Amino acid sequence: MTHRIYNMTFASVYRALVAKAERKGRTAQDVHEVTSWLTGYSTEAIATLFESDLTYGDFFRQAPNYNPNRINITGKICGVQIETLEDPLMQEIRRLDKLVDWVAKGKTFKQIKDKYE
Repeated sequence: MTHRIYNMTFASVYRALVAKAERKGRTAQDVHEVTSWLTGYSTEAIATLFESDLTYGDFFRQAPNYNPNRINITGKICGVQIETLEDPLMQEIRRLDKLVDWVAKGKTFKQIKDKYE
């Protein structure tokens, strides 16, 4: 099954994640840090991808260096248990959603990193 989000542009989906964090008083940099930790993209690379037509699915498929500790990111996001998802790509997407939720709830990058490492 191909999820619609896979074919959406990276910029459109990621802007929504940043907006979620900013509504709670956090910054785009906070979101960039957790995204970089998860995927291995540099924060600079993430910023340049806003200007591309890269799909959100390809953003995850082409991630340079997934953090091995990302498997410790468990729990529910959007009512779905992350670790029970059968589609590995959707698992990665939901892991980032979970990290951004933590950012939006006021957790610092260090607190998030310490939790999952």
